[in-house]
Amino acid sequence: MTWWTQISSSTTLRVGRLVKAHGLKGAFKLELYTDSPKLRFVEGAILKLQVPETSPWFGKTVTVAELRWYNTMPVLFLKECEDRNVADTLVKAILLVDVPHDEVTNEEDAWFDHQLVGLRVIRDAVEVGKVVRVDHLPSQDLLAVETANSEILVPFVKAIVPVVDIKNQTITVTPPAGLFEELADSEDSADVETTDGAE
Repeated sequence: MTWWTQISSSTTLRVGRLVKAHGLKGAFKLELYTDSPKLRFVEGAILKLQVPETSPWFGKTVTVAELRWYNTMPVLFLKECEDRNVADTLVKAILLVDVPHDEVTNEEDAWFDHQLVGLRVIRDAVEVGKVVRVDHLPSQDLLAVETANSEILVPFVKAIVPVVDIKNQTITVTPPAGLFEELADSEDSADVETTDGAE
């Protein structure tokens, strides 16, 4: 699933990750987070970088030189990387692009954060809570769902969130056992301890 973060009149979209250096000319094997690579990685496109603060690339941008395909594998060339030594310093970086807030995208499974916040969460045809925010972590995105008793962090992946219905303001979840029941189990244990202590 693709995440969007609203920043004033534009949004920041995560479009890919530099998996590893490829060849000797500073290219990268690219993991795509977008369904529109030809649009996002057009020559001259400016990409922001999500890297650790200790990285020499922190706070900098890079420019697309070319996106090539080797069989089915996308390989990205950046104007700032002319050899493998430089490329090695950028491996694992997340690539971000700023797009106008009103841009129309043909990408599937892509939403703005503000479109997700407030959606009612449905599990087994029963409303169990509401999305209160979206957390973007390096490993995955999480939907913070406020239930009657707690806040649950739900991995924003197809297997757990198969349906996002913006029109009806709902998302359907199929969480693994225990994700929504953890608090209830803790409360049951607490009740037993309180009862035992009273006796």
